Amino acid sequence: MDQQNEKNWFDFVREVQSGAHPDFAYHWQKFRSTYADRAVSSGPPPAWKPTSSDSNLARMMAAAGCDDYASFHRWSVENRAEFWGQVIKDLELDFDTEPRTVLDESGGPSRPDWLPGAELNIAMSCLLQPADKTAIISGSDGALETTRLTYSELRKQAMAIASGLTARFQRGDAIALYMPMDADCVAAYLGVVLAGMCVVSIADSFAAAEVSKRLEIAGAKAIITVDKFLRGTKEIGMYDKVKGAGAPTAIVIPLNPADLPNLRPGDLHWADIQGDPDFTPATCAPYDVINVLFSSGTTGTPKAIPWTHLTPIKCAMDGRLHQDITKDDVVAWPTNIGWMMGPWLIFATLLNGATIALYEGAPTGAGFTNFIKEARVTVLGVVPALVRAWRASGCVEVNEWPQIRVFSSTGEPSSRENYLWLMATSGYRAPVIEYLGGTEIGGGHVTGTVVQPASPSTFTTPALGLDVLILDDDNRPVEEGQSGQMYLVPPSIGLSQSLLNRDHDSVYYDDCPSGPNGEILRRHGDEMTRLHAGYWRAQGRADDTMNLGGIKVSSLELERVLDSHEAVYESAAVAVQPSGEGPEHLVVFAVPAGDPNAEQLQKDLGKLISKEINPLFKIYDLVLTESLPRTASNKLMRRVLRKQYSDGV
Repeated sequence: MDQQNEKNWFDFVREVQSGAHPDFAYHWQKFRSTYADRAVSSGPPPAWKPTSSDSNLARMMAAAGCDDYASFHRWSVENRAEFWGQVIKDLELDFDTEPRTVLDESGGPSRPDWLPGAELNIAMSCLLQPADKTAIISGSDGALETTRLTYSELRKQAMAIASGLTARFQRGDAIALYMPMDADCVAAYLGVVLAGMCVVSIADSFAAAEVSKRLEIAGAKAIITVDKFLRGTKEIGMYDKVKGAGAPTAIVIPLNPADLPNLRPGDLHWADIQGDPDFTPATCAPYDVINVLFSSGTTGTPKAIPWTHLTPIKCAMDGRLHQDITKDDVVAWPTNIGWMMGPWLIFATLLNGATIALYEGAPTGAGFTNFIKEARVTVLGVVPALVRAWRASGCVEVNEWPQIRVFSSTGEPSSRENYLWLMATSGYRAPVIEYLGGTEIGGGHVTGTVVQPASPSTFTTPALGLDVLILDDDNRPVEEGQSGQMYLVPPSIGLSQSLLNRDHDSVYYDDCPSGPNGEILRRHGDEMTRLHAGYWRAQGRADDTMNLGGIKVSSLELERVLDSHEAVYESAAVAVQPSGEGPEHLVVFAVPAGDPNAEQLQKDLGKLISKEINPLFKIYDLVLTESLPRTASNKLMRRVLRKQYSDGV
């Protein structure tokens, strides 16, 4: 019966691909009714199946002598040095000195030594394509045409920036980037790394206080920013926030080169740091830090996570083998340099010799839709909130983007209906590769592939070269149909081995259970359901860190701001999935001080969070309560509140 149902669905898919255009409501009804009696043991119903064996992953599987994906993943974790060695060979990385070996495990799984003896600058490997090949395609709101930057032009710009920075700062200095994700941002990012310095990534949406906090944690010596930029018709002043943050030396890119801003004493114009385009890059060790990114933990202070010259190899592997990025691809992923997907996009695209597509402006309207078409984007990354906006606005029609062959989604759990709709826009020619991971991984730990069927809002595999376990509350591996907390089984290239402002081992290893075979496990904090037939579904965060619209933030950070309101005695911030799947929403429980109007208080608290933390965070619901549940040691029981809300208590 299940085989017949799959046949019926893919008969419908062929009708769509032949030109039938029923409303999506019919697609959704067809999907549900076709698979209505599907056996649970058969796993989630597929909406897409691979029709070609021509992929990076299929070729690597064949070279390893593996006939099926499961055996290949098992090979990749049982032969990690061989797997990563082959990845490095396929990426054609540029080494100044070749490593003595790929992996030295004498320090144990939590302290591996990758590429011992090697010398390199990973940014150089991003710039090795033919000079006239397009590296970046740019578009913006209101622009009628796209602009292109070749690999040669990007290389010269990045080298000139590296040269200018080297003349003013010291090797190893931290240089912050606080600007929109555009071509200048990519050149600046690579330039800092080429100089042997360290990027400090700060999201362009952060307020001055958050900018200041991150500059202080990273010990930044300078900050590269823009004086202002346009978001739609609204002008956003960035340099004013930099000054408000008390930032060190600012290097300011003007919106209009003919209208230079007035600078503080000691600050520099962008033109002031343009040096020699024939600069010789710094030679570095694999564990030299290239980037500090931030991910909130449960203490309210953002964790400062270093990326090294190794981390981009993980980005590039994921892009190559999971998103199937090739040299012929144009890759777009609406993001910013402060979220790990910004640096990920740079490395996953350029190390694979592809082209980055960058759009300045809101990715929710017709301007972005047209840009994706004009740039001929073939691999498009999304977040669930963006897909919801496209569907609601009707700005993306069926076959709007006929050139797209892969979608990929990260940032938060998605909904099946919306992601079936996304696949339907491509006539089911493009799957959605669900992609879950973290900044401290350098990419994904659970994902999908183009060699396995895709069912909306599900994952099909741990990332290659890495293994995971899902454990229940008694630290036993869960059975099919059960949920638990996910743990990683190290080692892997990409996994962090240090933190700037935390004890790394206490965060990720202390008090972790062992695996069933005595494996050392690494804590990550995602709650997962193990579905049947090898599929998994994300259920959000298991700890007190929440994921709002793709941005991680700690409950304590939010509660500290909420509690500053005069009408709030104490509060608890939790993330919930109202329908049991899809993105997390912020629900605030508050013990009121007095008798406030709940509707007005929700508005006031929303404005407070927008001002003090991030304007992208929205309060989904406010629940006024007489008390908050706590343990005997007075620890707030947010999990109880999440369950109460989800159960409608």
